[in-house]
Amino acid sequence: MVATIVWGTGNVGRAAIRAVDAHPALKLTAVLVHDPGKTGRDAGELGGLGRELGVTATDDVSAVLATGPRAVVYAASGDIRPDDALADIVRAVRAGAVVVTPSLYALYDQRNAPPETRRQVLAAIDEGGGSLFVSGVDPGWGNDVLPLLISGLGSTIDAIRCQEIFDYTTYDQEDSVRYLVGMGQAMDYEPPMLAPTVPAMVWGGQVRLMARALGVELDGIRESVDRRPLEASVSTRAMGEFAAGTQGAVRFEVQGIVGGEPLIVIEHVTRIHPSCAPDWPMPPGGEGAHRVIVEGRPRIEVTVEATDEDGNRSAGGNATAAGRLVNAIDWLVAAGPGLYDGLDVPLRPAAGRLGRRQR
Repeated sequence: MVATIVWGTGNVGRAAIRAVDAHPALKLTAVLVHDPGKTGRDAGELGGLGRELGVTATDDVSAVLATGPRAVVYAASGDIRPDDALADIVRAVRAGAVVVTPSLYALYDQRNAPPETRRQVLAAIDEGGGSLFVSGVDPGWGNDVLPLLISGLGSTIDAIRCQEIFDYTTYDQEDSVRYLVGMGQAMDYEPPMLAPTVPAMVWGGQVRLMARALGVELDGIRESVDRRPLEASVSTRAMGEFAAGTQGAVRFEVQGIVGGEPLIVIEHVTRIHPSCAPDWPMPPGGEGAHRVIVEGRPRIEVTVEATDEDGNRSAGGNATAAGRLVNAIDWLVAAGPGLYDGLDVPLRPAAGRLGRRQR
């Protein structure tokens, strides 16, 4: 059994606790939290399992790492604290742990990460013998292993488009929805996630991964952003009111240019209400989906809808991100120390878990 800790119990961390508990090769040995209100609570409660696991949450990072965990699922956010997240992750790798995380956008495409970031991680690997794999859903499996797998079903491939289409009222993180993405803000507000170069920074690594796997040279990466206002005020159950005239929908693309054409495209269509931008792509179930379209012969389209935590689509997406990471741990342990990306780490069958609801 691989002794595994979960660091952070937010949207991804809750799902990670459940995934570690369900994995036949892993044993949850500790949970690290930042919120004082979570300290001392049982991991089963924090993970929404409805039963206790006998693992009590703590905020003592030094004590937990001193136990020598073999693996760490780092689920603390890196969106607005990338330097702190990197420092935490390097610390865990230096302690000898296999670390999996969705929190460092720069390391999704680790070969092209900023040299100083890469240097810190590689130094920690050399010193402590740990390893690091950064992935998730989007960026993550939705625009690396899934489109590449699907592309292998075609005879000719003209273009690949990966879409995330979501109603953000299902997303349990109001500050990110309102301020990072800009929903409900005046149309002259510049959301940090949509500022020039930011979409390409976050998703450009996935475009490069696909290009590398497909054996094509990129001319470059372009981005485009479109925003639409709400025509009428809307009220949401979880986040209150979004006023008419404020941002109600966003559509952006990160395009990999090949031979002068955008042939590898990652597209996001995000709304706070389905009435906004009805001419843009809609998810089939109304709330959220990830879709891959392979233009070619034959044309192939695959849509993935995931739900969790009482049918919530955003929670379902978070659970697949946690699953991709947690399910890679035993492979990474066997593979040995290193810095890995989504092309290195296979997506494998859930062996030994069919019909297993709990231990």
